[in-house]
Amino acid sequence: MPVIHWFRRDLRIMDNTALAAACKNEAVVPVYIASGWRESHRWTGAPRMEFLCGCLESLAKNIEAIGGRLIFRRGRADEELEKLARETKATAIYFNRDPDPFGRAMEERVAKMATRLGIEVHSFKDAAIHERDEILTSTGGPYRVFTPYSRAWMQAEKPPVQRAVRKLATPRGTRSLHMPTLADWGLESAASIPATGEKAARKRLDDFLHGPLLSYGANRDLPAGRHTSCLSADLRHGTISVREIHSRCVLLAREAHADRRKSIFTFINELVWREFYMQILWHFPAVLEHEFNPKWRNLKWRKPGADFRRWCEGATGFPIVDAGMRQLNATGFMHNRLRMITAMFLTKDLHIDWRHGERYFMQRLIDGEIASNNGGWQWSAGTGADAAPYFRIQNPWTQTARYDPEGQYIKQWLPGLRDVDPAKFTRAPAEGEHLAKDYPPPMVDHAKERDVTLEMFSEG
Repeated sequence: MPVIHWFRRDLRIMDNTALAAACKNEAVVPVYIASGWRESHRWTGAPRMEFLCGCLESLAKNIEAIGGRLIFRRGRADEELEKLARETKATAIYFNRDPDPFGRAMEERVAKMATRLGIEVHSFKDAAIHERDEILTSTGGPYRVFTPYSRAWMQAEKPPVQRAVRKLATPRGTRSLHMPTLADWGLESAASIPATGEKAARKRLDDFLHGPLLSYGANRDLPAGRHTSCLSADLRHGTISVREIHSRCVLLAREAHADRRKSIFTFINELVWREFYMQILWHFPAVLEHEFNPKWRNLKWRKPGADFRRWCEGATGFPIVDAGMRQLNATGFMHNRLRMITAMFLTKDLHIDWRHGERYFMQRLIDGEIASNNGGWQWSAGTGADAAPYFRIQNPWTQTARYDPEGQYIKQWLPGLRDVDPAKFTRAPAEGEHLAKDYPPPMVDHAKERDVTLEMFSEG
């Protein structure tokens, strides 16, 4: 009698908690259920769906190599799993838990369905090293501030990394639909997608560990060149486990000298931020609709309109902002420093509700981790958990001077400015001054808009 492994955001055979447990049974039906993209258009877009399709193709080949076959179904997960369980006479369903509220709601439906059918459900922790209620305050509540959460996270015992599954037998004759493609959702390729799948993820990790990680502390905020891990999409889709990333970083730190060890733990701290935002979303799911800090729930944001469209297109007249948005639109990726700069510009220079920016990022990003995206936007807007104070307002000109003084990043994504003296990117142009013939002047005066933001927050 087979069991079902329901693939979700764990598209790998290495260190996959639920899959390893399922494969202790003699026969396993590994299944991926493609949902209706149109039903969740706020939370995804063509770039992420294209990356997903590539990951599924890679996963199918990996499963075939160990003797199995990845089954594809399409529809609502609980309904499709019920059909599959009846067809195969499965005795249990295995899956890794989802950290977001939409995934949790579906898990509850699946559990009710399984109870009705009289089969077992086995759920596992996999997307995070520490999830849900594992890191709590001394009074048993969730942390609202990052630093004490981080200290508790670092001290907690870490789960081990498991080996790759070596053998998987899928019952013959199990019906499968075709592998999902963009056309199934009525989508077209919209970005330059990086290599997908488990092998590609591991190569990105290897390249990072033996290069950028060792100077990560000093260079992580520089957007030009490769100074970060570029693993966010792999973590989101589970083509590599966060346990493996953390474990290999810790092993490297043990042999590194002080400066390199500091850089390594600076990166590990970013993994902690990811899980901090996951537990915020778990305990306070209302953050997807409302400001985490109730004090700021009646702010008078401006309506989006033409200003929002210029921000989306990268046509604000602020080179560092436009370069970030052009990178996002072209590749589905944006450097974290640029995510902060562009988010603060939308909320504190244009005074547009952070929810509009959050949604646009989710539709364009390949990673699109709901918790991290929401946490980052609320941090930048000054409304979230452990947020930047509302009076912390990044100046795009000084941010450029600090993180892209030679204009390398700007010129990469704004080729029309390649011949411009980079010193001009670090200050507001004089009246009548144009950086290039086809490049617009700044759409706002940053100094004036800063005062508007301070007044807006003072009024609450």
